[in-house]
Amino acid sequence: MHSPTPYQSTPTTHHGDLIHRTAPVHQPVILPADIPPGVDWVTLPNGIRTLAYTPPPAPQPVPAAQPIPTWAKTTALLAPTVGVGIGAAGIGLSYAAPGLIAMTHALWSAAALVVATVIAVPVVIRTARRAVGGTGTGGSTTHITQNITATGLFGRATGTINHR
Repeated sequence: MHSPTPYQSTPTTHHGDLIHRTAPVHQPVILPADIPPGVDWVTLPNGIRTLAYTPPPAPQPVPAAQPIPTWAKTTALLAPTVGVGIGAAGIGLSYAAPGLIAMTHALWSAAALVVATVIAVPVVIRTARRAVGGTGTGGSTTHITQNITATGLFGRATGTINHR
């Protein structure tokens, strides 16, 4: 059974029939706050953990400042300029809107005039020809008739023209 008193185990050494007990090892209890800087717990190859001096951690190298690329500077300087230009264009269009509306009305009127001219000029010319040399005044009109015939896909075409 268990006895109420805890015992500390100590390693034993056997030399023949004699048993030699070594003195118990008492390790002091060290709190983490009591460990001085530069000392840390290490595990030895045989598995024993002990305190040992450790080298201070190497400081991290500070990266050298990189120069800003030229394209980044150009873009940074150009961005506000483009933004101001777009804003100015918007303001200009808002001031010019009534004039632009008037110009579109003028362009539609000009297009209607061109279409009316294209239609009216042949009508005027036709009526002027009839008035000068129409069929009722004894003038002659010539009718031209053309007949073309061809045989086969690549056959030679022949034709006649009749003037009446």
